[in-house]
Amino acid sequence: MRQSATRFVTGLSLLLGLVILSSTPAAAQDAGVRGGLSVDPDQFYFGGHFETSPLIDRLHFRPNVEVGFGDDITLIAANMEFVYKFPRRGGWGVYAGAGPALNVAMLDDADDSDTEAGLNLLIGVEQARGLFFEFKVGAVDSPDFKFGVGWTFR
Repeated sequence: MRQSATRFVTGLSLLLGLVILSSTPAAAQDAGVRGGLSVDPDQFYFGGHFETSPLIDRLHFRPNVEVGFGDDITLIAANMEFVYKFPRRGGWGVYAGAGPALNVAMLDDADDSDTEAGLNLLIGVEQARGLFFEFKVGAVDSPDFKFGVGWTFR
């Protein structure tokens, strides 16, 4: 990763950490990992997330960072997503959400990067123990589609 992009990612990570830690008590947060495939750009991605306890009713704040590789681009996405968890029926629950994204794209054969804003709409299913499957639709300058699987450590 180039030095300017590394500084940007470090600064963004610190800002994300401050937002997360100041929003709710640390004991009320769950962390997790995620990975999957995206379309346009066609990539494999991985990342991590935090999830707060409900802010109101069943609405949770779930910021995440995802790093994608492939299609001659490295894409770093910082997603500030909110999810609404519908009442559970059995061991699985459905959730839906949305949120803005900050996307940093670095061409593999060039020496520059491009930072764009985006928007994600998502729907997913999660198991009470932490396993989840998620489908995202991107707007503006986010990847068109993402299908991911992850685990939230509870």
